[in-house]
Amino acid sequence: MDYVPQLLTIGAVMLLGCVSPGPDFIAVTSNALVSRKRGLGVALGTSVGIAIWAILAVIGLGVVLATVAWLYDAIRVVGAAYLLYLGGKMLLSARRPYQAMEVRTAKRTDTPAPRVGLLVSATNPKAAAFFGSFFITVLPVDAPSWVLVAAVVVVTVVSFVWFSTLALMFSTAGVRACYAKVRRPIDAIMGAILVGLGLRLAFVR
Repeated sequence: MDYVPQLLTIGAVMLLGCVSPGPDFIAVTSNALVSRKRGLGVALGTSVGIAIWAILAVIGLGVVLATVAWLYDAIRVVGAAYLLYLGGKMLLSARRPYQAMEVRTAKRTDTPAPRVGLLVSATNPKAAAFFGSFFITVLPVDAPSWVLVAAVVVVTVVSFVWFSTLALMFSTAGVRACYAKVRRPIDAIMGAILVGLGLRLAFVR
């Protein structure tokens, strides 16, 4: 019970990080508007990516990635390229009328949803710095192994619950009906945000 406060702190900070809109948020919500299954799949992949970064931080690789410039930059470039790719796809879809969008749904869903979420999350090098520094700050150096495992479980569960909730919300009939009416500007805005995040990730460390 001595480590419960630290684990609660990790869960609370992780929730705040998830609530803050970013690439993961956009990836989940935009896919949930296509279908509930797809949104939940992206939520699952995103949570797996977060779990990977948390595990790396626990075994010390998060600190390595945060301090080895060339490795950090390599992941950063890959992540930026993928965000630009996703943003470009959304900007192109915003130019098409809704009927064309319906026809293209099968093509849009060729990439497995969990893979989309995993790539968005796993190619975010800032997660390495976040978990690397955050776990070191919150968890005692002499924390037992079960506490480290619990910390990984906490961040994974919190992220999955949050992103799954988003997927369920954005896949409801009412939200999807509203989306159908204003799809083009929404896709344009989301695409522009993803492109902006990709450019920021590429040029700002």
